[in-house]
Amino acid sequence: MASIIRRPFNYTFKKATFAIILINVAIYLLEKIFPEIMFYLSLNVRNVLGYGMYWEPFTYMFVHGNFQHILFNMIALFFFGLSVERALGTKEFLLMYFVCGILGGLFSLCFYFLTGLFGVYLMGASGAVYSMLLAYAVIFPRNKIWIWGIIPVPAPILVLAYAIIEIISEVTGFRSGIAHTVHLAGFAFAWMYFVIRMGINPAKIWKDAYR
Repeated sequence: MASIIRRPFNYTFKKATFAIILINVAIYLLEKIFPEIMFYLSLNVRNVLGYGMYWEPFTYMFVHGNFQHILFNMIALFFFGLSVERALGTKEFLLMYFVCGILGGLFSLCFYFLTGLFGVYLMGASGAVYSMLLAYAVIFPRNKIWIWGIIPVPAPILVLAYAIIEIISEVTGFRSGIAHTVHLAGFAFAWMYFVIRMGINPAKIWKDAYR
């Protein structure tokens, strides 16, 4: 079983990141014409468990609430996703992106169900995008990311900082309306993906890079 899970793909680089971005943009434009799309594609407990809309843990990744929402997600996907795809290959990138995104959706579905948040509609690619941020930090642990174009931050430190911010925001309710749980799930599932699928411990990679 372990050999099947870790069997590598033949390397190809098809720039699928651009295809994902285009699909997100196309669906966002459709939302402006047909707003009801958001109801059918966003992830909601009642929709999934009550009305059998079982596609929503997948489709929620392509729905965005406003221009700022999709803009920042797609910029992050472009910078981090394309680098990860180039490093891992298109097939591995797609598998990781969608596995982490879908698992993030299922985790959020369970969280909303158990906490009684039946009225929440989860949307956005940020869970999958956060998984790409962690993947970038594991693949390029010594790379620096320039915050606002002026502050260089090592990629692993940025991941840690974001994780702390998301945990604090979730506990305190700061920046309400933002799905902090799916962001954290994106980090967590990407971490597990590296351990289970690739036999790589991100903590060891970061420790070796800065020892």
